[in-house]
Amino acid sequence: MHRGSQQVDVYDAKTCTLQRRVRIVGLGVIGGPCGLAACAHYQCLYASDYTNDRIHRIELTGSNAVKNWSVARSPRGLSVDKAHNVVVACRGTKGVQEYTTHGTLVREISLKNALTNPWHAVQLSTCDYVVSQDTSPGEVIVVGVDGQVVRRYSPSHSSDLGQMAYPRNLVVTNNDDILVADRDNNRILSLNSSLNCAHELALPVDGGIEWPCGLCLDESLGRLYIGEESGQRRVLVFDRVRL
Repeated sequence: MHRGSQQVDVYDAKTCTLQRRVRIVGLGVIGGPCGLAACAHYQCLYASDYTNDRIHRIELTGSNAVKNWSVARSPRGLSVDKAHNVVVACRGTKGVQEYTTHGTLVREISLKNALTNPWHAVQLSTCDYVVSQDTSPGEVIVVGVDGQVVRRYSPSHSSDLGQMAYPRNLVVTNNDDILVADRDNNRILSLNSSLNCAHELALPVDGGIEWPCGLCLDESLGRLYIGEESGQRRVLVFDRVRL
């Protein structure tokens, strides 16, 4: 996804060659689209529209048909849960919403007592949700469907890793380990499911990672993709990543 654009580029996962471009008509570009998620079950793509408070659903089977619906204020990160529903973190209402692929609201989780600035929410195998807090210092929390905090990860300034700074997108592995794009620290953190152990991934790249924001993990290929929000604005691809 290109920030400030209605265009999404589609690449072959194995060769990283450009296959086609998809234009999302009606997607607001002021403030930038903040979330992107693909669903293999329904063969569609979801994009959050921060400007217009909407989610756009794009068919990927050839027609590129677009459907959209209204969501809570200031939608950001998107993910697809185990029921193949789309999950959106909304900054304006400090909450998480879950919708069917046709735009029907399934549930709404208030985070007003837990977070002030949620960015991304991903479901765990326990059906709880892990959510990133886009602040500095930042934190990552796990909440139940009732919005109650189950556990937190918010390291102190004096800890070995130091504090997080504007953590953005999350990835959850098959073992419920959690990867965090710690944007302003230019690193990717790996947390265990209990949020009591963390380390920085060793990812060799010329010049280092610059403002990582987007994350995607393909465990079948052992491949991690990172989208940068600053610097060269690259998509970085790492094989055989040790989590």
